[in-house]
Amino acid sequence: MLFLSFGGPEGPDEVRPFLENVTRGRGVPPERLDEVAEHYHHFGGVSPINRLNKDIMSALEGELAEQGRRLPVYFGNRNWYPMVEDTVAKMADDGVRRALVFATSAWGGYSGCKQYHEDIARARAAVGERAPELVKIRQFFDHPLFIEANADAVRRAFAELDPAQREQARLVFTAHSIPLKADAQDGPDGRPQWYSRQVAEASRLVAEAAGVDAYDLVWQSRSGPPQVPWLEPDICDHLDDLHAKGVQAVVVSPIGFVSDHLEVVWDLDNEAAEKAAELGMGFARAATAGPDPRFAKLIVELIAEHTDGAEPRKLSELPAAGSSANGEPCAPGC
Repeated sequence: MLFLSFGGPEGPDEVRPFLENVTRGRGVPPERLDEVAEHYHHFGGVSPINRLNKDIMSALEGELAEQGRRLPVYFGNRNWYPMVEDTVAKMADDGVRRALVFATSAWGGYSGCKQYHEDIARARAAVGERAPELVKIRQFFDHPLFIEANADAVRRAFAELDPAQREQARLVFTAHSIPLKADAQDGPDGRPQWYSRQVAEASRLVAEAAGVDAYDLVWQSRSGPPQVPWLEPDICDHLDDLHAKGVQAVVVSPIGFVSDHLEVVWDLDNEAAEKAAELGMGFARAATAGPDPRFAKLIVELIAEHTDGAEPRKLSELPAAGSSANGEPCAPGC
């Protein structure tokens, strides 16, 4: 198993090189990089993402052992060390000839799916003929365990609010914004907005499982050039709108994120929480699914779809996309 993720800096000197890696070729202004760098420096220049991924990997290894599955787990990143190219070289040195790839994104679209296929292809090309076959596991946005973990987190967040505010609180789901042009690309069913449709469907499923009738889906963490339109509204702008409508409290569920990495702890726990406080609104942030014990079980179920021919467990009618070998497209036109 190759556990493939985004990567993050481990110290102040790594912040700017990491951000330049992430944004290379995207035309992001230097002043925007400076602004984001300050977010990392606020936390000592260390992203929590590698530690959180290692925690998930540890839980996964425990779950594999408990089920009697002998499957070594390797760790590689797209943008920072351990780089995926180095990890795949180590796998080849260890004699690995075929491996599954779990990418830490539940979603379709370019950065959440296709770019991971590109990472796989790039790493195999760097290693050459010795490179193992690498098969990416499918997207899991509507897997029952993912939905259950997020729904329970929403219930716990509602319980954190003052009882006087709880009944009137609004549930708000957030996910990483992307350019409208990127979201307009067709999915494996030939229809556009594959990413935003998946996020909307997961939000609906979580709200339903949590017993919440009224909710909103908004976006956060846009990072591109200001002249390029991205998915909106932004979470902080939405809090202003809710306040104007008389909403007294919100529960924010970062449905688009597997764990509490920088976009969650800065954009929500700092900026959104401060905006709510400024408006006098109650604010509770639901936990992400990664630390939940069900998340490791989810990964093992996805593994079993390949090793045991297990039937995919899904709660929506959207295709179970994202699984293919060696970075090849998943379906014509996707």
